[in-house]
Amino acid sequence: MKKVLQLSLLFIFSLAMAQEETQSSSFNKWSIEINGGISRPTAPFQTGYFVEDFSFFHADLGVRHMFNPKFGAKLDFGYDSFKNADDALSFDSKYYRVNLQGVMNLGRVLNFEEFAPNLNFQLHAGPGYSILESDGFDGSDEIVNVLIGLGAQYKISNKIALNADFTMINNIRQTYTFDGTSPFGQVGADRGFNGTMYNATLGLSFYLGKNEEHADWTFEIDKNVLEELEARLAEMENMMNDTDRDGVPDYLDAENNTMNGVAVDSKGRAVDLNGNGIPDELERYINDKVVIGSTSTPQKVETTKPAKALINEGYINVYFDTNSHYPKSSSTNDIYFMVNYMKENPSATAEIIGYADARGNSDANLDLSKRRAERVKLIMQKAGIDEARMTIVPQGEDDSVNKDSKDALSMVRKVTFKVK
Repeated sequence: MKKVLQLSLLFIFSLAMAQEETQSSSFNKWSIEINGGISRPTAPFQTGYFVEDFSFFHADLGVRHMFNPKFGAKLDFGYDSFKNADDALSFDSKYYRVNLQGVMNLGRVLNFEEFAPNLNFQLHAGPGYSILESDGFDGSDEIVNVLIGLGAQYKISNKIALNADFTMINNIRQTYTFDGTSPFGQVGADRGFNGTMYNATLGLSFYLGKNEEHADWTFEIDKNVLEELEARLAEMENMMNDTDRDGVPDYLDAENNTMNGVAVDSKGRAVDLNGNGIPDELERYINDKVVIGSTSTPQKVETTKPAKALINEGYINVYFDTNSHYPKSSSTNDIYFMVNYMKENPSATAEIIGYADARGNSDANLDLSKRRAERVKLIMQKAGIDEARMTIVPQGEDDSVNKDSKDALSMVRKVTFKVK
């Protein structure tokens, strides 16, 4: 049994450390899991032999590989030690097992990231090999087992998670009872699923790899969706040419020769509410810029540029989906507004300020806010704005809204701007 334990531990650690160097995805795939707790063998026992309701000691050590954020496999070694209850006949038994299991990451399957980003559940099941040893018989009882379990996880950091697990183990072809006093699997007897044990544990998962997050906590957008979004953004960038520089792209502009600087409607037509043939913006500009004094001599006065005020007062924002640094398509016009302003004001500089909602890890949220700001900067750079005129300002979490409100959280997953 000692050699089986040594080989199992060596295999688990060797496999995990060897595979740590093969990371090729945007998330880590490997983890080492250490758990301890209680065991409860329920049957078979001879009359007069039984254990306490909660028997110490159980321990297990495993290595897990996630093929993707939803499915993976786990190899683990388990050890159980149980003795008689105070009012039962005396015995002392040990149970060892090695299992290869499939793992389903229920948190990603059920989209927990939308309402509980630090909580996760995993369903695991699979076959294994067991050995039962007891002071009631010589040698060991070699057994085939099948287990199924449900584990809960709480994310402590990007490298560690707290685990709680409940597992049921069914033994196949178990020859001796758990107390080890007498064989019940005589030749010709039924030796099917004739042994049952339960484990309840607490422990830790240690994530391996150089990437920021493990698959357990990664919300990965389908590659086809990403490619489609990239293509759509590229197409929109190409369509954002604005010949008359009125803020409305040519493909939407019904009046492609409006005077520069005048207000237009959503179709690019100059606004003229009083129908006098003079755009309203030009009329307001004249009224604001020229004051007739007592000498009837025009005098200039200072005014604030409307576009700059809109930007600095937070009316121009770029919004994002949960855990994404790709702008929503509905924010395309806000990005164009900034590109157009920077082109019309070549001496202007801009701070691009990224935010994330207050759910999840603070360090991860700071990094996400940075990636959002960098993505907007890259789009503006591709649209012709000099990189030197733009500064990234990652602000991390915006905790000014109710965390329980999905609509409120969507309003702080954003990038805003300050221009000078």
